[in-house]
Amino acid sequence: MALGAVTNFFDTLGIGSFAPTTAWIKLRKLVPDSYLPAVLNVGHALPSIAQALVFITLVKVDPKLLVACIAAAVVGALIGAPVVTRMPVRAVQTFVGIALLIAAVLYAMTNLGLMPAGGDALSLPPTQFAAAVFAHFILGALMTAGIGMYAPSLVLLSLMGLNPEAVFPIMMGSCAFLMPSSGFRFLKSDRIDFKLVLSLAAGGIPAVLLAAYVVKSLPLEALRWGVVVVVLYTAVVMLRSAMRPQPTA
Repeated sequence: MALGAVTNFFDTLGIGSFAPTTAWIKLRKLVPDSYLPAVLNVGHALPSIAQALVFITLVKVDPKLLVACIAAAVVGALIGAPVVTRMPVRAVQTFVGIALLIAAVLYAMTNLGLMPAGGDALSLPPTQFAAAVFAHFILGALMTAGIGMYAPSLVLLSLMGLNPEAVFPIMMGSCAFLMPSSGFRFLKSDRIDFKLVLSLAAGGIPAVLLAAYVVKSLPLEALRWGVVVVVLYTAVVMLRSAMRPQPTA
């Protein structure tokens, strides 16, 4: 529950929950690596829904762009979930390890001021609109493998000139709808720990409300550097596990 509270508190402020959660689960060896996609997508589903309700209500953005990106992400997740539930353990380890490396790089770029600042637009022209929708279809599919959506969505839409604040309801709404959609597939899988999933959700929902309505913002640079170190270490461990020879029968 503490893990769910901490990761979803900072998730609401834009840090992202998948990479820190993966790092802690891996360090503490709470579940096998093959369980990670299910635990992440199901355990963080309800807190993500709470985030989406908050930000869709409070932040203005083009409703057509919002709905289209959410729908694309859901379709991508529905296609991706059945693939991930049958994915070999080594493939899961490789996907998650690469995702953690990407997350660490994005966190570092944010701290170094290399991330796009974004514009002040609340909508996109037709060509960029279509590109954003297609990108969220891909991100929805990748999310079912344990690759978080927040940082890639924020970078992509900011590069297109969208106001970064307007990205929050899009990325949070996408996660809120796709995670329950794909979660039903994961619930039927034998690669899931229901105790861990319920604990993440129980700790995460109150933390989301606290972050959104009480805290609202924090100086996150120091925290991001700490996340970079932990996530890089976990990525290396995950990729080393993927490269180890598999035991033969």
